[in-house]
Amino acid sequence: MNASIAVQVLPMYSDQKKVLDVVDAVIAYIQSTGVNYEVSAFETTMEGDYDQLMAILKEIPVVTAKAGGTSQMVYAKINYFPEDAGLSIADKVDKFKH
Repeated sequence: MNASIAVQVLPMYSDQKKVLDVVDAVIAYIQSTGVNYEVSAFETTMEGDYDQLMAILKEIPVVTAKAGGTSQMVYAKINYFPEDAGLSIADKVDKFKH
């Protein structure tokens, strides 16, 4: 693992079902890639190989469109480690799980 990316998809609709449909499609896509990921209330964090994660990130707007999305914002935070020495999702959050 040499990277982690947190991605937030914000569909711009008043119809909450449509919002959930688009977000759920993105999460299902991330799940289908086989990367390690964790869903939270405001974003989904993935970890793994930098190039693989960037390819996934690039595909997310396409996934939103295929799910019926026509107006959404996609925000990403990228943590890249030049060597495989990064902190994992578990290192960062497991101590706070209840």
